[in-house]
Amino acid sequence: MAVTLADVATRAGVSAATVSRVLSGNYPVAGATRTRVMRAVEELQYVVNGPASALAAATSDLVGVLVNDIADPFFGIIASAVQGEMGTGVQGGSGGQKLAVVCNTGGSTESELTYLTHLQRQRAAAVVLTGSGVEDEKHGAALATRLRRLAAGGTRIVLCGRPPLAPPGQKEGQESQEARERGQDHGQGQGQEQDPERAHGREAARTPPDEGEPAPAPGDGIVTIAFDNRGGSRRLTEHLLSLGHRSIGYVTGPADRTTTRDRLEGHRLALRAGAPELLAQAEQFTVHGGAYDRSSGYDGALELLRRVPDLTAVLAANDTVALGICAALRDQGLRIPEDVSVAGFDDLPFSADASPTLTTVRIPLHDAGARAGRLALGRETPPPGGVATVRTELMARGSTAPPSGRRA
Repeated sequence: MAVTLADVATRAGVSAATVSRVLSGNYPVAGATRTRVMRAVEELQYVVNGPASALAAATSDLVGVLVNDIADPFFGIIASAVQGEMGTGVQGGSGGQKLAVVCNTGGSTESELTYLTHLQRQRAAAVVLTGSGVEDEKHGAALATRLRRLAAGGTRIVLCGRPPLAPPGQKEGQESQEARERGQDHGQGQGQEQDPERAHGREAARTPPDEGEPAPAPGDGIVTIAFDNRGGSRRLTEHLLSLGHRSIGYVTGPADRTTTRDRLEGHRLALRAGAPELLAQAEQFTVHGGAYDRSSGYDGALELLRRVPDLTAVLAANDTVALGICAALRDQGLRIPEDVSVAGFDDLPFSADASPTLTTVRIPLHDAGARAGRLALGRETPPPGGVATVRTELMARGSTAPPSGRRA
């Protein structure tokens, strides 16, 4: 016979209501009582009836984490950090332990919407969407509708590494150039935090009477942790300009991704401010439309060398693309950085171990993922306006140096 909630209550010497409070994690319970209940649960091997609990509650214990490619360290680090927060209950506080389910979309917009539909049917407690958004008007509208419907049903939504949803009535991705230049390129602007790390470790301070539930996010209940891609790329290009480079190539990511757009814009902003004479040839020095993978970097570097034989530096869409660029340059008999400097973006774990060590822009991916997890559980107060921008850091390493006289 299956163990019931009443059996656990009898073993722990408490009421069934107290057992329910402990298991839900949504109500304060004395530490000694919580310990007795959890010991009884383990001894009896009691398993909560998930579907029944979901029907009785507004949401279930399920948290969906959507990633483009779980094999990519960028997404793996974020997903791991989010999941790490799911298994940590807060003593006497809100949230409780949750089951994190990682949904691998493969970059497919159709899969993204399908997973959101499944999560809505399961009454997911929260959904964390990671990585770049897709610049497609139809998909943007469908995504916004789906997310707002989830939020209206009580599901917390956190966008981690992608821009916030446009206000209702405004097309997704519709943002003035002036606003973009004024905002993320230096991590400043309305709703953004100068130092997002200050919020780490904080718990939601507001607790409605008799509920124990943390306060909802402001506005439509959708919180955004945006990465300062534009500002990071700008600083990376400024670094190369300061070394004396004037023949700088760029291998971008997928053309329809917001991250690709922002990083390319940051590069162009740096050229406009520090070397405006290079803007006229910027398009010739840019290879568009590849994936965020090694082969795109390899092919992109060969195309750049065909167009610009005297190239002295190459910027990559991310660190993985940068590895492909390095391989192509070596196959062409070129030295890094003596002949050509190379720089990436993200500061993935292998970047500091590459040979030479890779100059890149660091995004604190684990910290951002952990924060997304806390926000998804309601354990941290949402940022002002529902949007926080994570600052990036230039990591100048061995793969960049002043151009040599032979190739300058």
